Amino acid sequence: MIVDAVPNMRRLAAEVWKPLTALFVWDCVVTIAYYWLPFRAPSLPLTLFGSALALFLGFRSNSAYQRWWEGRVLWGAMINASRSLARATRNFLPDPQARDLKREIVKRQIAYVNALRCQLRRLPIGEDVTGFLHEEDRGKALARTNPANGLLDSTGRRIDLARQEGWLDTIQQSQMERVLVDIANAQGGMERLKNTPLPFQYRFLPTLFTHLFCILLPVGLVETLGFATPLGSTVAGAMFVAVLRIGDDLTDPFANSVHDVPLSAMCRTIEIDLLQSIGHPAPEPLAPVRGILW
Repeated sequence: MIVDAVPNMRRLAAEVWKPLTALFVWDCVVTIAYYWLPFRAPSLPLTLFGSALALFLGFRSNSAYQRWWEGRVLWGAMINASRSLARATRNFLPDPQARDLKREIVKRQIAYVNALRCQLRRLPIGEDVTGFLHEEDRGKALARTNPANGLLDSTGRRIDLARQEGWLDTIQQSQMERVLVDIANAQGGMERLKNTPLPFQYRFLPTLFTHLFCILLPVGLVETLGFATPLGSTVAGAMFVAVLRIGDDLTDPFANSVHDVPLSAMCRTIEIDLLQSIGHPAPEPLAPVRGILW
């Protein structure tokens, strides 16, 4: 997620220079053809076309932002549920009998959120997951098709083991199970966002109409702007291209790009809170790198 108050002009130029260069070259071709060729293009209702396209792109961008914001809300719920699980584990399980189990459940939750982050970003599971698990546990849950769900299931089994040992009563177990249900619901919502893209019409038609509008734009402006057509048409077209690009960037909130939800930073927040809840030393929060919070 970009957190700079002022956009990085180098990054911005790297993303838009290709379409803007192509648009500028086309504008120059149209302008030269207007003055050198013996025909005149008919006037076009650009105001009508532009208004309709702006409404279409605005609706698509709002839909994309809703997906991005829903991803952020779901991860906020994951942070709260992780804290609730750690608090219930710390308060319900007795010391010193269940001290090891208490710490194991908390550390497994840290491994769980990092495994979920890797799944959503299509990254391999690394030391930030396996480092919080016992050696004998690394091959079981992580070998499943959905490793994060495997870790969550094993946490539920450990809570049931605590009940069998008499460290939890059924009411306390049900309270902790409700927290696990909240975590599973949040994970399901994230997987829905990741695995269900915007409908094809939302992805194809705005791109088609925007490109078509940018092609027709200098044809309709050249009679009015004259030699200033390349500048005016490129600036106007850049606005529509930018709105189109915004929708593309926000469609997948877990794409492991500079525009997605800062999953690494939120997983680090969970790690800090949970380790401190059991009295273990915690790392520092993640800081932005060149204006980007991962």
